[in-house]
Amino acid sequence: MTDADAPILAPEQQLCFAVYAAGQAFSRLYRPLLQPLGLTYPQYLVMLILWEGQPVTVTGIGRRLGLDTGTLTPLLKRLEASDLVVRTRSAEDERRVVVTLTEKGRQLKAEAKAIPEAVACASGRDLPDVMRLRDEINALSKALDASRGCT
Repeated sequence: MTDADAPILAPEQQLCFAVYAAGQAFSRLYRPLLQPLGLTYPQYLVMLILWEGQPVTVTGIGRRLGLDTGTLTPLLKRLEASDLVVRTRSAEDERRVVVTLTEKGRQLKAEAKAIPEAVACASGRDLPDVMRLRDEINALSKALDASRGCT
């Protein structure tokens, strides 16, 4: 490696490192926002899906969040132990597990409504700018998933 190569190979010059560092910053930001709700970030994501409309299958939640059932099952068990959700086997197909909110889980939505605005505020951007940035990151993720490599 020559000195001319060094800057481009520095971690701070890598897109992946910028995304990784942003992920770490999000973790630090969300922790105190979610603590009063008694939720971890992955649990919050599950609750967001359930607050959209329910019931939802475990498979459907996993597909939306990119989580396998081995990761999702313990997470759902903790939400169930906190009396936020109920898991039941589908009457039509016992292989399917359906997740629904409890009354306590539905009520938690009101407390969570301030979180997106708090995140936008912490970013120093207005909500439309945050949404635009989100769309760009989603497009990047989609392009990377579809990529066959550029070697």
